[in-house]
Amino acid sequence: MFTPDRPFSSFAVPDIGEAATFYRDTLGLDVTVYEEMGGGFTIALSGGGHVFVYPKEDHEPAVFTILNFSVDDVDAAVDDLNARGVVTKIYTDPDYGTDEKGISRGFEGGPDIAWFRDPAGNVISVGEMAPQMMGR
Repeated sequence: MFTPDRPFSSFAVPDIGEAATFYRDTLGLDVTVYEEMGGGFTIALSGGGHVFVYPKEDHEPAVFTILNFSVDDVDAAVDDLNARGVVTKIYTDPDYGTDEKGISRGFEGGPDIAWFRDPAGNVISVGEMAPQMMGR
């Protein structure tokens, strides 16, 4: 029977070691590496959920945001990420650009948000997400 009581998200990377180091050491997340099931690791999320990251040799980076982190102050978060060596993605599209820090400021009424890539090229965001976007 389908009982949706333990959902989790997942995404692929080509190099588990490099990705685990980035998520654990650079971003400071709680990472548990697994040798079984072909390898991979989980990222423990502060709300109690988990994301499973699995190896895929022919991985191609997602062209969309795969993981979002809600923050109270996107400027402070971007400053902190930059200090850790993370480069925020700068969109140059005139209809959806970012400022010099890589932050999109309230585009079409949306949140202030910045994007960056993990070592596999997957897109991640930090932003001042509205409570309703976070299920609150």
